[in-house]
Amino acid sequence: MEQQPITPVSIPMPPLMQWREFADWIRMEHGVVRGWLDNGYIPTQRIGKHLLVNVALLSKNLLEKDDLV
Repeated sequence: MEQQPITPVSIPMPPLMQWREFADWIRMEHGVVRGWLDNGYIPTQRIGKHLLVNVALLSKNLLEKDDLV
């Protein structure tokens, strides 16, 4: 089955998002997202005790990777 291209979402993304909020936003289990974070698959920024997903950098990296395929 051929993969359909992903259509960009018109909702503005925050540059940083708490990781649990990010997991909810992408509708993924918290444990799965935490594993991705622990393995360095998703760019993060720590501010004090809070671990935030760098959504802006993640989006940039994914768009650049898509250009290489």
